[in-house]
Amino acid sequence: MNRIYVGCLIACSIGSINSSSSQESNNIAHIWNEEVLEGIRNDFARPTVHARNLLHTSIAMYDCWAAYDNGPSETFFLGKAWAGFEVPFDGVVIPDSPAAVAEARDAAISYAAYRIMTHRFGETPDGEITLFNINSRMAQLGYDPSFLSTDYVNDGAPALGNYVAEQIIAFGLQDGSNEALDYASNCYEAINPNIQPEFPGNPNVIDPNHWQPIELTVFIDQSGNVSTEIPEFVGPEWGEVVPFSLDSADLESLERDGCTYEVWKNPGAPVHLDSTSVAGGLNDPWKWNFSMVSIWSSHLDPTDGIMWDVSPGALGSNGSFVTAVEDFPDYYDFFEGGGGFTGHSINPVTGEAYAPNPVPRGDYTRCLAEFWADGPDSETPPGHWFTLLNEVMMHPLFETRWRGQGPELDPLEYTVKAFLALAGAMHDSAVATWSIKGYHDYTRPVSAIRYMAEMGQSSDTSLTNYHPSGLPLIEDYVEVVEAGDPLAGFNNEYIGEIKVFAWRGPDYVEVPFIDEAGVGWILAKNWWPYQRPSFVTPPFAGYVSGHSTFSRAAAEVLTLLTGSEYFPGGIGTFPVTMNQFLVFEDGPSMSFELQWATYYDAANESALSRMWGGIHPPMDDGRARLIGQEIGIQSFHCAEGYSFPEWSMGCGGEGFLAGGFCPGDFNADAIINVSDFLLFLSAFGNDWTGPYDLDENAVVGSADLLEFLTLYGEICP
Repeated sequence: MNRIYVGCLIACSIGSINSSSSQESNNIAHIWNEEVLEGIRNDFARPTVHARNLLHTSIAMYDCWAAYDNGPSETFFLGKAWAGFEVPFDGVVIPDSPAAVAEARDAAISYAAYRIMTHRFGETPDGEITLFNINSRMAQLGYDPSFLSTDYVNDGAPALGNYVAEQIIAFGLQDGSNEALDYASNCYEAINPNIQPEFPGNPNVIDPNHWQPIELTVFIDQSGNVSTEIPEFVGPEWGEVVPFSLDSADLESLERDGCTYEVWKNPGAPVHLDSTSVAGGLNDPWKWNFSMVSIWSSHLDPTDGIMWDVSPGALGSNGSFVTAVEDFPDYYDFFEGGGGFTGHSINPVTGEAYAPNPVPRGDYTRCLAEFWADGPDSETPPGHWFTLLNEVMMHPLFETRWRGQGPELDPLEYTVKAFLALAGAMHDSAVATWSIKGYHDYTRPVSAIRYMAEMGQSSDTSLTNYHPSGLPLIEDYVEVVEAGDPLAGFNNEYIGEIKVFAWRGPDYVEVPFIDEAGVGWILAKNWWPYQRPSFVTPPFAGYVSGHSTFSRAAAEVLTLLTGSEYFPGGIGTFPVTMNQFLVFEDGPSMSFELQWATYYDAANESALSRMWGGIHPPMDDGRARLIGQEIGIQSFHCAEGYSFPEWSMGCGGEGFLAGGFCPGDFNADAIINVSDFLLFLSAFGNDWTGPYDLDENAVVGSADLLEFLTLYGEICP
């Protein structure tokens, strides 16, 4: 395998949300997390695998920190049993001075991260680059990679790091991921033959409801790795992987085609095409879903004269989503594009309205598709959100207050606890999402649209090209090729076929730095997603969307973690440069900023980008967001159960509520009563705020007691 870079690469995936973000942190956890992210960029684009790598390195860093904690924080792995895997731990001698404790933590974290990365990334496509990077990092930090002792009792912090890594690696070899066989599937086989997008149509599909492998002359994955092999389904049995916080009540063992799938948070079956129904056109939900993707492809034209205000004031999200098929038409704008846009009236930090940000819709939508696509040199979606979290934590206005409350924590303490929470959410999002992908095995738009084009049209039974599985006719967007049409062919061979008004595809781009495909009428059997021609669509089933799950879960974690749904300063931005940002065609036509007020804005944008990118229909989105919402909250509470056990009810519990939600209701049962009083007494006299510090003076004292008594007996909304 060779690695190539196509066109202009995204500089830092999520980019910079503030001017200081390019500065490297002195925080050892940040440093090693960045090494992990760079290792991911040098590996195959495997969201499942890398969500797991991020969790395991985050657990290692957290435990190396917690082992030296004199406070209440508990280790997650050391001295515990995770899914029956027991990790003996005799404790460590904690140095007397804070400086010595900090030194020990830095060493343990470094050795743990280094060992795990050596094991996980050494044999990746650019493993030699990753190994060079991490060996250079160890030298820079003054650590000897050849030190291999795991006797932490006698050899101290470096040995503790080695021991933690040893145990994590051993756990990973039996956690259900099939790491020893390079994460290969044990049972799954594709129902359909390969789709060959370089050739027109999709003539050989057996069941249009199911996924097809992508066969290309040269395949270049999302990390820029070149292969002439047909990529296999990534992670169809990932539901077997041991989760971080998922509840066994959300697990089903389901059979399909002779295989057993462990399915987490099963949302039920997606809509399927009924090839026997004569229901006209868009009345079929399956056709409605995939037709919308084709129509949104027509929005990728910066010369159509349509300008959008893409500021948070216009395109902000209130976090809403829909899961029922019958609600899709009211949420997603079928013809104009977008969904969930409510706008934010003011920036709550500045107290001022967000300035308008007018951009050609065709530039905005193309840049969204590219920005969130996690293209070459990417950290994949789970790492994408780690990059964002790192940017947030390095923002000059950011404060290391857990849930945005109480005293500022030491930066390293805050970082390892934040990483544990986010990594748990990303890992479990991958476990749940790919368990659903594997079992339901749902098709992608490129397969569905080209299949319908092969069949004909499903709107007019009087025409000879009618077929109940054909594309619905939509004036100005989906029509029949007639005599005299430029698409009719030299010998009128295409008369009667279906044409779509859409992005014209890579055949119209000879030189990516100069050419722009544009939007126009093309034969529907030649429809392309807005993706590189060497990639086309991800090598795994569509339903449910990984981007939607990861992004919503991350938004929930960052909101809980920071105590606010808003980015620091009330806005996050990413600059895109005219004629430089896009990868496989020229553009955008102007420089502008992507902008988000809240983490939900970013998550909503990520989800919608996959429809403009031709990767997902609405069917894949809403239910994924619901799963992400549940996992994000659940994972955060689980992580909090270890990092702040005195304030949290642990894995599966509600944890404490962020201030302002319902003060006094500490157990989240909607009534302030004796149970809450007992919890309050357990916190009385402590200098941690949490929800018990009702007057927010960093001490739980008499004033808080008096305030609580005034609330006693109230029922929360």
